[in-house]
Amino acid sequence: MSEKRELVFKAFNNEKTDRVPVGFWFHYTPDELLSAYDHPEYPELVLKGHKNFVKSFKPDFVKLMSDGYFFEPETAKIIGKAKSAKDLLKLKPIAQDDKWIKDQVALVKKLTTSFGKEVATFYNVFAPATAFKWAAGGDKKLAAFIKEDKEAVIYALSVIAHNTSILAGQVIKSGKADGIYLSVQSIQDIKVGPELYSEVVAPSELAVLTAANAAGGTNILHICGYEGAKNNFSIFKNYPAKVINFASVVEGISLKKGKELFGGKAVIGGFDNTKKGLLYTGTKEQIQAETKRLLKEAGKTGIILGADCTVPKDISFERFEWVREAAK
Repeated sequence: MSEKRELVFKAFNNEKTDRVPVGFWFHYTPDELLSAYDHPEYPELVLKGHKNFVKSFKPDFVKLMSDGYFFEPETAKIIGKAKSAKDLLKLKPIAQDDKWIKDQVALVKKLTTSFGKEVATFYNVFAPATAFKWAAGGDKKLAAFIKEDKEAVIYALSVIAHNTSILAGQVIKSGKADGIYLSVQSIQDIKVGPELYSEVVAPSELAVLTAANAAGGTNILHICGYEGAKNNFSIFKNYPAKVINFASVVEGISLKKGKELFGGKAVIGGFDNTKKGLLYTGTKEQIQAETKRLLKEAGKTGIILGADCTVPKDISFERFEWVREAAK
């Protein structure tokens, strides 16, 4: 096993390491929400972007981005056109050899073949509810469908979970990723509280994680605070993921506290991911001082320094190196 792979998996296992690993990531396409089937240049942009990042920064591990493949096209089309919850019953599971699956597995395999022996790799996968609300037009639309007919929404999420579970299993088994990076987020509507979320949404997320675990993956749960979204951690505290990445700055929860909330599991984070944050705007001295403060507070066991979410595309890799240098 390479030095960096050993470092990262030791940290994930809460074992003592020579230094704290560092992980940052960003998107590689002009608009990651657009489909690769409408923009055939996207897969090559993603492939070249990852390879350049690995060559230039030499990261401790890599989150493999799924730009252009956020939604299964036909499923997204039906959800986008749905006028009522009943329309969601038109959804059908995709086949094991669906093009959307095969294309992503092929892309992942190219990436892991290129650098997977040197660094651990985790493929970005969005939770069924996240894919649903993007296709539907937002959290309030999903909340409205749940209020109208929660059983129809449960069915729709189960179909997306089926599709996503196939993807998770195949990118690990055939694509040779070390695991998935599953992005979840509380529904940003007060009508969907923790109990309703646990009943309607959580089963679809647990299904994907269960499939990824069954495929032999070491899997990361990302509790997404993108654009200031707030999350109820109680929903996710027992999810069967190895490592937790949460938005510590957005949530106002320290890495130390987050580690405690998730039963001592390894955690990733610490820095604001936006253009207003210290990582993007600060001097070397400021960033390294914050790195040392974070580690003094959280300790160095089971801690991986990173950001709340994806960082700006134009950020200098030098800033990541400042963090890694100080973390040593």
